Amino acid sequence: MAYLEPSAPQGPAPYRASSPSRGTWLAMANEIEPEVARYFLVSARCGCFMQAARSLNIKATLLRKRLAQLEVQLRQVLFSYQGNGLMLTRDGQQLQAQLIALAHERRLPVVEQPLIRLAVAEPILHDILGRDLIALLRRNASVRLEIISIDSQLALQSVDVDVVLWLSDADGPVPGPNFPTEPPQVLARLQYLPHIAKRYSRLTTRPDSLEDLADYMLVQWQPDAQVDALQPWNSVVQQRLAAVVHVHAYSLMLEMIRCGACIGLLPHYMSSFDRGLVALPGVLAQNMQRQVWLAVNAQVRHAEAVQMIVELIVSTFEGRREWFD
Repeated sequence: MAYLEPSAPQGPAPYRASSPSRGTWLAMANEIEPEVARYFLVSARCGCFMQAARSLNIKATLLRKRLAQLEVQLRQVLFSYQGNGLMLTRDGQQLQAQLIALAHERRLPVVEQPLIRLAVAEPILHDILGRDLIALLRRNASVRLEIISIDSQLALQSVDVDVVLWLSDADGPVPGPNFPTEPPQVLARLQYLPHIAKRYSRLTTRPDSLEDLADYMLVQWQPDAQVDALQPWNSVVQQRLAAVVHVHAYSLMLEMIRCGACIGLLPHYMSSFDRGLVALPGVLAQNMQRQVWLAVNAQVRHAEAVQMIVELIVSTFEGRREWFD
C-alpha cells in the first residue's frame, strides 16, 4: 500500500496539512461505513495487513485498497511504516480512539462464526488432510472449527459431527457413522503394505518374504489390530513372541519406522508422503485394502460453512490423486 505524504498532490481532494479537531474526528468517524471501520480497527490492532486480512477473511489486496480509499476520503495519512512495523500516525490514533468510542456507544456485537465439527480418521488427518487444514486457518483466522481424530470403529460410532471422513474395510461405506448423513462418497482406495525406512535397509538386502521379517522388529498401531481387512498383517504380529512393539499413537508408529529400524503396516501412498520410507510389496501375498469415505450430516445448520470444508477435503484428495492411483 503506497501511502503519500500529506503534502503530496491528490487532485481535487488533497490531504489536510493539519489535524482536524476532536469534534471533526467524531463527525468523520460517524460517516465511515461500518465494514471499512472494522477493516481499519483490525489493521490497527494487528499492526500487519496480512494478519488483519486473515482475521477478516478477505484478501490483503482488498484490505489495502479499502484503507487507501479511506485515507483519500478523510484526506489524512492513517498508517506509516517504522522499520518493519506498521504503525498508526497521530491522525490514525485519533480516528482509532473515536471509532472505539463509537463501537462502545453502539455496542456493536462481535460477528459470531458458525462452529463446524469435523471428524477424520487419524491416518488421513495426519498424512493427507492436516497440511491443508493448517493452510485454511492461515487464510481465515476467524474460522471456528473443531477437529476430532477417529482412531477406531468405536470412535466413529460415538461422534455426531457436521462432516466425517472415515475408513471402511469393504467396497461400501459400512460400517459408517451412527447419525443420518447425505449419500457418502468414496474418495480413494488404499492398499496397505509393510514399510521400512530406507536408511535401515539397502535395496539388495530388503526383506521380500515373510521369513525375512524374522530379522526385524515389527511395530503395530493398536487400532489396526481390530481391522478385519488387515488380518494378514495382524496375524503375523500376533504370532510374534519377541521383537514386536505395540503403540497407541499413529505418529509414534511412524517414528518407530523412521528412526527405530522397525517394519510397520502403512498405506501405499506413504512413500509419496515421506520419501525416506519404502514399501515391501513381496512380504505378504494377501491383498489388504480399505476405502476412504466422506459424508455430511443430513441435519447441518450452516450449509455454506460446511460446504467450504467439504470442498477443501475433495480438493485435497484430487490434488493427491497420483498417491492413490
